[in-house]
Amino acid sequence: QVQLVESGGGLVQPGGSLRLSCVVSGSIFSIKTMGWYRRAPGDQRELVASISSGGSTNYADSVKGRFTISRDNAKNTVYLQMNSLRPEDTAVYYCNAKGIFGLDAWGQGTLVTVSS
Repeated sequence: QVQLVESGGGLVQPGGSLRLSCVVSGSIFSIKTMGWYRRAPGDQRELVASISSGGSTNYADSVKGRFTISRDNAKNTVYLQMNSLRPEDTAVYYCNAKGIFGLDAWGQGTLVTVSS
C-alpha cells in the first residue's frame, strides 16, 4: 500500500504562486507514475500534471508554462509549483500514485482558492 499526504493549499490572489507538496510513504517501490489532479466545483476531476519514474513529465494544456511538477526522491515528496495562478485554477488538488499490482492511490486533497 501507498499513503499520500498533500499540503500547501490556501488562498492566493490572481497572479500569485503556491507550491503543493505530496509526501509518499509505504510501498514506494511499486509506484510508476505520480500525478496531480484537481476537481473544481461542479466539474469532473482532471489531470493537471504527472511525472514518471523515469522523470518524464506531462501537463494539461491549461497549465503548461505555469505549473511545474517535480520530485525529491530523498524526501519521498512530489511537488507542484503553481505560478501565475488564475481564478479558474481554484479547485481541490489531489496527489495520485499509479503503479504495479493495480496501484491507484489518492491523497485527501488540498484546497487552492485563487481570488482577489
